Amino acid sequence: MDPKRELSSIDLAALVTELGRYEGAKVDKAYLYGEDLLRLKMRDYDRGRVELMIEVGDVKRAHMADPDHVSDAPGRPPNFAKMLRNRLGGADFAGVSQYEFDRILVFEFERPDANTTIVAELFGQGNIAVLDEHGEVVQSLETVRLKSRTVAPGAQYEFPDSRVDPLTVGYEAFEREMAASTTDVVRTLATQLNLGGLYAEEVCTRAGVDKELDIEEADESTFRDIYDALDDLATRVRAGDFDPRLYLDDERVVDVTPFPLAEREAEGLDEEGYDSFNDAVDEYFYRFDRSDDETDDTEPTTSKPDFESEIAKQKRIIEQQQQAIEGFDEQADAERAKAEALYANYDLVDEILTTIQSARSEGVPWDEIGETLQAGAEQGIEAAAAVVDVDGSNGTVTIDLGETRATVDATTGVEKNADELYKEAKRVEEKKEGAKAAIENTREDLEAVKARREAWEADDDEGEGDGDEDAEADGEDEYEEVDWTARQSVPIKRNEQWYERFRWFHTTDGFLVIGGRNADQNEELVKKYMSRGDKFFHAQAHGAPVTILKATGPSEAAKEIDFPESTLQQAATFAVSHSSVWKAGQYSGDVYMVDPDQVSKTPESGEYIEKGSFVIRGDRTYFDDTAVDLAVGIQCEPQTRVVGGPTPAVEENAATHLRLQPGKFAQNDAAKRCYRELKARFADEGFVRKVASADLIQEHLPAGGSELVD
Repeated sequence: MDPKRELSSIDLAALVTELGRYEGAKVDKAYLYGEDLLRLKMRDYDRGRVELMIEVGDVKRAHMADPDHVSDAPGRPPNFAKMLRNRLGGADFAGVSQYEFDRILVFEFERPDANTTIVAELFGQGNIAVLDEHGEVVQSLETVRLKSRTVAPGAQYEFPDSRVDPLTVGYEAFEREMAASTTDVVRTLATQLNLGGLYAEEVCTRAGVDKELDIEEADESTFRDIYDALDDLATRVRAGDFDPRLYLDDERVVDVTPFPLAEREAEGLDEEGYDSFNDAVDEYFYRFDRSDDETDDTEPTTSKPDFESEIAKQKRIIEQQQQAIEGFDEQADAERAKAEALYANYDLVDEILTTIQSARSEGVPWDEIGETLQAGAEQGIEAAAAVVDVDGSNGTVTIDLGETRATVDATTGVEKNADELYKEAKRVEEKKEGAKAAIENTREDLEAVKARREAWEADDDEGEGDGDEDAEADGEDEYEEVDWTARQSVPIKRNEQWYERFRWFHTTDGFLVIGGRNADQNEELVKKYMSRGDKFFHAQAHGAPVTILKATGPSEAAKEIDFPESTLQQAATFAVSHSSVWKAGQYSGDVYMVDPDQVSKTPESGEYIEKGSFVIRGDRTYFDDTAVDLAVGIQCEPQTRVVGGPTPAVEENAATHLRLQPGKFAQNDAAKRCYRELKARFADEGFVRKVASADLIQEHLPAGGSELVD
């Protein structure tokens, strides 16, 4: 039989009762293996080091693991892992719950500055979403935009639709679900009651009921026997009354359950007992991973990356983005329909709004207005009958307009409300344009994966190097750098991003910083790419570029982010390094930071604003005497390209780098010197010529003279 690859809803319900014992454990560090396995390294007061493993790919699981069962840390942590380290470092594990009876676990973590929730979706394609204390998505492994729900950065997290919970369902509801079925008993339990195939068969066996018995032939006594067997199962789960079993077929693990199952015993499988279900699950997946790995450990090899899975993932993302675009079209059409309905029912809407405004001007409370309108509706007054709801907290009224309903501002007129609806339709269409751009980016990512696959197949005898490991005091290495400079052939993996026509870099915390190269780009950055939640930086010097620290991507919902101090300092360093401070040969300057709503193109009366310049209003946050600092390097993973920015950021992302300071060589001469030095560092000289020409390096250098720092 095929081994189990996913935990069932009952398995998760049983695990939740045991994982609560780890409450209070402190998070040390987060790791992401590949694209679907999250590991949280924690310290428990009684148990010492503990490891929380959450996997949401082809294998779907969540459990505490024996440290000896955990693989060495992966390579350089991706942005998702960095974000979790920033949010969870030193946080307390506050508990875990199962969402209804779905295969969704909700992990809570508490820290004095902010709480964090991790939602593990162990169904379908699988996903992990990180939420802030308000339930908004900070980041997720997969972005989901469907008609039924959305999981995307900046959006409120939405759970799937509720399902029947067989562990809490009352008898009357149980009987209704069973009686409404048109199939046999076992299929009804598996689908209508959401038990799944194995446990549906187990309940039938324990109840002494024929699995294939047609529902129409089942009587009250049959339903009672099934419900009692189901209730006994539920009672054991809630009480944590487990007798865990690991089932083996010819010494190969095939299943793990919280208690012995008659269905598995009937198949003649060997079994092993465990003291806790969590330990059984950990042992199962440890052995499953080892049995699934057919690599001969005595002959180190480099396995081929799973390009097909990555290609399939990009195609799924494109499909979701296309569905999102369809949703935007529907939403925009709906908003326009509401606006047109307001005009079509102008007199009716005007009467409702005028009535409410008149009452409010006389000091009538909102509740009383609602009661009066309801009484008018009962008397047959047309305008009152059209009122669906009055919301005093928001000052709105919802009106039935025949084929649609519209919630409008009760304090303004028909025209302004209709205009707001038209504006909302336009705003939604603009989001659609952003989604279209996102699709193009994803399609480019898809082509880049295909190109990497072709490059691998053309050069599959070239090893990709060992995985990185993380050096820590406990003896575990986080990563050991792949020495790209020593490789005779470095694969080129290139997928140009939207921000690369500006000045740009990624901070050590994974945030994007972009800056203008000229007045036109300064204007464009502020008007098109600056959003709520971003930060605007500018050196206190004439001729400085606009510098924006991005909180979200251009197609994502804007949101507020508490940026780490290291990221703010690096953005300030970037702003001053590309200003006239460098060109003047100075080594430091002042930089200020403001929010987007403080930046304006509207000058004071009688004043004039030059192109690329802006008026700043309100208080500023200053970074006094910020030292200039700039480095350039070559990034080899996950993309091959020139990178530039403050030294810590470049050092974090580049295979090798050069540090610069204000000096005597003009920009183009300095770029040529950097090119020669970088080329000399790589064994694969052809690679440097392809990805790091002097012209590409020059794009990352500031105006004015520069020289290399020894």
